[in-house]
Amino acid sequence: MLSALSWIGAQGRYCLIVGLCLGLLAPGLAEVIRPWVGTLVALLLLVTGIRIGARQAFGERRDLWPTLVRIAAFQTVLPLIVIAVFALAGLSHFPLTIAVSLMLAAPSLTGAPNFAIMMGLDPAPGMRLLVMGTALFPLTALPVFLILDPAGGGVISGITLSLGLLLAILTSVGVGFAIRHLVPRLAETQMQGALDGCAALLLAIVVVGLMSAIGPLLRNDPLALLLWLLAALAINFGLVVVTLRLFSRARLAMAVPTAIYAGNRNIALFLIVLPDEIAAPLMIFVGCYQIPMYLTPFLLARLKMPGIEPTA
Repeated sequence: MLSALSWIGAQGRYCLIVGLCLGLLAPGLAEVIRPWVGTLVALLLLVTGIRIGARQAFGERRDLWPTLVRIAAFQTVLPLIVIAVFALAGLSHFPLTIAVSLMLAAPSLTGAPNFAIMMGLDPAPGMRLLVMGTALFPLTALPVFLILDPAGGGVISGITLSLGLLLAILTSVGVGFAIRHLVPRLAETQMQGALDGCAALLLAIVVVGLMSAIGPLLRNDPLALLLWLLAALAINFGLVVVTLRLFSRARLAMAVPTAIYAGNRNIALFLIVLPDEIAAPLMIFVGCYQIPMYLTPFLLARLKMPGIEPTA
């Protein structure tokens, strides 16, 4: 069993592609999984907490400040700038505007450290961005919640959503850290590989559910789906490539992990607390966005740019 999971973890990139294909080709399965996405995301956070452990997640003291600066810039400043630009253009109430703003306010994709592992890179910086960004997410997202008011309940609604996310995140990641601490054997290489396999499987299952809105739109309005997909590709790949170029040219540390983080956000976290009637209109963008996200390891592996080199 452990060997099988380790093998799946080693083939993680291809596991992501299988999930994408199932999401596109099996709409019935996607509809079955969709109500469980929030629970699966919480379980993925739990597995990630076990995989990395608290010590590696938070790193050394010298790693704290650069990580916090990136989290504040990408999870609060960037979405607020985008919201302001859309408002000045008179586009604030478009579904794409709300979806993009929420995506930019979200923390790193749970599988981002796994993306680094799949590319032969050090996952530790991505882990710090993931864990600290996710832990701070209820605070960094609060200004966006208050402005967008996705649940339609004003300030109280925004605070309630943030507190709900905080509880879900601390519970999932905290239990994962505790299990890792209580079972030292989980730090062994074979167990780490098995946990990578579990994470890859969970990512593949989650993406199937997140693409539940794609099948019906493909049948009813393929042109609209194409436009949504093109927007998702442009936003994701644009953020990844621009961030990588800027950080590489400025010789800033953590260029690749930051690039992965910039374009790949865990928008599915909103599904833990948003009511179905609120989350449903976002599902088209969420589904389309899975495609460039899960292709990111392939994109970065083929980019001949400074900062992309396997670790020793």
